[in-house]
Amino acid sequence: MTSQRELMLRGEQYFSNDPELVEARLRAKRLCHKYNQEPIDLDKAVLKELLGYETDAYVEAPFRCDYGVNIRFGKMFYSNYNLTILDCALVTFGDNIMIAPNVTIATAGHPIDPQTRISGWEFAKPITIGDRVWIGANVTILPGVTIGADTVIGAGSVVTKDIPARVVAVGNPCRVLREIKEGENK
Repeated sequence: MTSQRELMLRGEQYFSNDPELVEARLRAKRLCHKYNQEPIDLDKAVLKELLGYETDAYVEAPFRCDYGVNIRFGKMFYSNYNLTILDCALVTFGDNIMIAPNVTIATAGHPIDPQTRISGWEFAKPITIGDRVWIGANVTILPGVTIGADTVIGAGSVVTKDIPARVVAVGNPCRVLREIKEGENK
């Protein structure tokens, strides 16, 4: 029989209150709490335990996630305060990522039908963020989105669809404003 965890990771509807998933979220919540208790000397050992691998990522506290084990940080990852990652599906970051304060990255979604929604069913779609992406303050990235390499997502944006490489994109919903020219510094 297929577990709810397997359904979740395959992007199919799953029952979010499944005891195995509840326990996994509690584990992550405990580890995030422990990590957030030392905001000056960030505890890399706790981050390793949360993620399941060693990383050079610098994640300012406070940090929150659903599971931790579905997050893949590339090299030279930096996030400022209040990063929230709802990692019910895989969240993959490229190398040299910069994330401003108060960013939410949410792979989880809920059915539109109210009866299905209130019964505890949800779905999750992976999110991929390419190399050298800068995400501005107060950005929300929704399920299934891919952001191409070298892109800037402007502050306050709500990213609902894929964003190509080498662009500045802003707004709600987030849209491409312009391409980034070679050597551009402003």
